[in-house]
Amino acid sequence: MVDMRNGQRIAVVAGVCAAVVSVVGFGAYSLLGDDGSGGGAAAADGGPGGDDEPAGPPTDEEVLTASGAFLDAWAAGDAVAAAELTSDPEAARAALEALAADASLTEVAIEAGTPDGASVPFSLDATVAHGDEEPAELGWETALSVVRDEASGEPVVAWAPTVIHPNLAEGQSLETGPISEVPPVEALDRNGAVLSADDYPSLAPVIAELQERYGEQAGGSAGAETRIVDAEGETVTSLLELAEPTAGQVPTTIDPTVQRAAEDAVADSASASVVAIQPSTGAIHAVANSPADGFDTALEGSYAPGSTFKIVTASLLLDRDLASPGAEHPCPKHFTHGGWEFQNLDEFEIEGGTFADSFARSCNTAFISQAPELSDDELGSHARDAFGLGLDWQVGVTSMDGAVPTQSDAQMAASLIGQGGVRMNPLTMASVSATVKNGSFLQPYLVPADFDGRQLAQAPSPLPTAGDLRSLMSRTAANGTAAEAMAGLGGDIGGKTGSAEVDGQDKPNAWFTGYRNDLAVAAVVPDSGHGGTFAGPLVADVLRVAP
Repeated sequence: MVDMRNGQRIAVVAGVCAAVVSVVGFGAYSLLGDDGSGGGAAAADGGPGGDDEPAGPPTDEEVLTASGAFLDAWAAGDAVAAAELTSDPEAARAALEALAADASLTEVAIEAGTPDGASVPFSLDATVAHGDEEPAELGWETALSVVRDEASGEPVVAWAPTVIHPNLAEGQSLETGPISEVPPVEALDRNGAVLSADDYPSLAPVIAELQERYGEQAGGSAGAETRIVDAEGETVTSLLELAEPTAGQVPTTIDPTVQRAAEDAVADSASASVVAIQPSTGAIHAVANSPADGFDTALEGSYAPGSTFKIVTASLLLDRDLASPGAEHPCPKHFTHGGWEFQNLDEFEIEGGTFADSFARSCNTAFISQAPELSDDELGSHARDAFGLGLDWQVGVTSMDGAVPTQSDAQMAASLIGQGGVRMNPLTMASVSATVKNGSFLQPYLVPADFDGRQLAQAPSPLPTAGDLRSLMSRTAANGTAAEAMAGLGGDIGGKTGSAEVDGQDKPNAWFTGYRNDLAVAAVVPDSGHGGTFAGPLVADVLRVAP
């Protein structure tokens, strides 16, 4: 109960029956005059002025009676009874019941102040008990007004959100819950240091996804607070913090040195993306995009890879004995297949050249000329079985894992040079180079698989043509189309350029993929030009930091 004479208050646990002690309640006090005679009460028959007179504003005694009964019922946890004493019982009941259900107020103690006309100020103190968090005390001061109900003529509490809390507006409510939807996480680099989006802007979307994906299992806590929320559940004001959020930790394979090199490499490009992979493990050492806050082309992009895909086609031709590095191989100016005439850049040709010559100079017709010898599904099957492209990769974040659809006629021929329906991104093309360097496909991953028990994708067998492919890529890096970009890089190197034509673009998308020692890198610079000129330098800048 609530006593207005001396400020005495009684805390009543919501939903728990309690014995009534010998304390005069606020409601009982309001029925008595100063001498206990009941003087000043309303006339017995009719309203304040009798049946024939219109009811006026509530009298002082009616204000005391109505407000006291309402506050007594509220403090006792009887939301139904309290709501019936208001001008809007349905809204009042919902709001009062939500204090226990949604705001986790398990105890309520109310102390009324001195009325000022029809307005009655009061203070509320409550205990907030939420989940496993330590209970905490929360209190505030607000006020109610007593009005005469137009239909019944009875004095009632004018219902408004401010009766609950002075800062509540229409459509708002109190709730207690996690401070964030998922606990925060700290993404760790391969050395165990925290990765910061301030230091590595390109990793901002990656870190955000790691929190969303692993927040619940990374060992952190979302914290808890009591707050005012709007109708959509968005926080308006935080009233009480029960527990601060604590970050869990998610390990990644990011190498800070390689990541810095990748960030710097794309920094001067309006649009560019780079991925670096360790061939011996599949660990992703760097992911960088420009702009950093744009779409994650590096991991999720879907572009025709152009001539960089000739690495995969070359592997198929070598495996099918349709080509051999040192054997003579046709590279005419033009070749027609499926009713479409294909040509080389600037219509060059290589007379009496080998397949290694055609690969180093990126001769289109050397590959397309073998289309009549291949079935429509062979390229896709080989890409999947030898390079893992199109398998369901479990990287630890969202990725597009390559697409080599079955096509026919001219589209099948175009696929052999990375056009048609073939779709890749820097992640998949870095993996192609990593597979060549390692000799077998190891699925790229950003989060170690043992962190969450993921099963990484596996190709059915080692790459059957790895040795020949390494020799082809090494020659291309030394004196082929990749030579200018790779100039000055020592160690075991290989590279391949690509320039993918795109309808509606004035310039092709520039591609480059290569490796140096135990680091494989790929880059795409959309709508820029030749791969060796625009994407090659980005890859080379990252490869320079390879151990």
